[in-house]
Amino acid sequence: MIPIEQFDVVIIGAGPAGSSAATFLAQHGHRVALIEKEKFPRYHVGESMLPFTFEPLKRLGLIDIMHQSAFIKKYSVQFVSPSGKASQPFYFFDRYPGEIAQTWQVLRSEFDLILLNNARTKGVEVFEQTAVREIIRDDGRVVGVRAAKPNGVLQEFRAPLTMDCTGRDAFSAIRNGWRKGDPYLNKVAVWTYYKGAQRDAGIEAGGTTVALIENKGWFWYIPLHDDIISVGVVAEGKYLSRDGVKAPKAIFDREIEQNQWIKSHLAQGVSQGQYYITGEYSYHSQHCAEEGLVLVGDAFCFLDPVFSSGLLLALKSGMLAADAVNDALVAKDYGSARFAEYGAALRFGIENMRKLIYAFYNPAFSFREVTDRYPDLAGDITDCLSGEVNKDFSRLFAAVSEFVELPDALPYGTPAPVVAREILPA
Repeated sequence: MIPIEQFDVVIIGAGPAGSSAATFLAQHGHRVALIEKEKFPRYHVGESMLPFTFEPLKRLGLIDIMHQSAFIKKYSVQFVSPSGKASQPFYFFDRYPGEIAQTWQVLRSEFDLILLNNARTKGVEVFEQTAVREIIRDDGRVVGVRAAKPNGVLQEFRAPLTMDCTGRDAFSAIRNGWRKGDPYLNKVAVWTYYKGAQRDAGIEAGGTTVALIENKGWFWYIPLHDDIISVGVVAEGKYLSRDGVKAPKAIFDREIEQNQWIKSHLAQGVSQGQYYITGEYSYHSQHCAEEGLVLVGDAFCFLDPVFSSGLLLALKSGMLAADAVNDALVAKDYGSARFAEYGAALRFGIENMRKLIYAFYNPAFSFREVTDRYPDLAGDITDCLSGEVNKDFSRLFAAVSEFVELPDALPYGTPAPVVAREILPA
């Protein structure tokens, strides 16, 4: 007999989306099980935050902890041409007053542990090294999960609502056949970490740099604490593997030569030895929810990371989904239609960021040309790139469309239709 334990909400995955959603729900007074297959701290890429992560961090009660941490303060972002010429940094404080104008570059192993420990202190019941084997359904509705505990013993975690926060593993979307690639944003990333590499001076020492490769892709250059730089290259797979080069280190070392700023900044540093590679960056889930189940964070959608939207969308979706789940629990309504507004709000922000990413990859596009023709739209560009993604940017995109073609919104993110159930005679 497999033991069964009942909760108000079961959450799979304790990354930023899962830990934040769990905390918000515990703050609402619910009993929450947070199930994580790994033991924290654990490695994860995606270290740069945007200014508009401030709201969910504040609701989580973490602003003071972030200020007291060793994380590097981030005030700006800059773009660098292949020749090595850097733009003037875009300072967040030129647009935003107060605390929102400064954010952080985080070591994810440490940041994610902060989020998880915060969930624990708020009353969330955390089950690490517990691997979910399957979703449990009863009469077509999700009622929980079956998971293997660290000793291999199976246990069922049941609840009226389950939240899938499994990140790029996308546990539910893959098994339901919902995961869809982006028509264009199918890039590959190769990255590593350097110690002792060059940093810019003053408050620019913590800024993110996006360094371009001519008509091909781009590098990220993110300063972390302990004198570590996260640096990676993103481009089409065919380009990165040209001439039969497959090894991540060989790809990375070759691409350094394609941008002089990257080359000179890394020259005095030492690679920490491990190189990572991943492909098919962008994907979307066809549906945001089914009866008894809600998708959150990267399990719902992942966008190309050029504008560092990953942590923002994880924390924002965790907040939005938790509020929607709380409303559903109060109403005792666990149907998928309950999450239509959540899915629409998340898709709206994703599509805004996605349009700018498409424009960025088009060789005919330049932010400078847009702002030269429409100076009053510079603030809208800054807002979208800073994470205020649910703002109405229709004027901005009308202007951008004068320079490049923008994609139509993808028809994804709606609740799954309810499957008709056979009614048996009494």
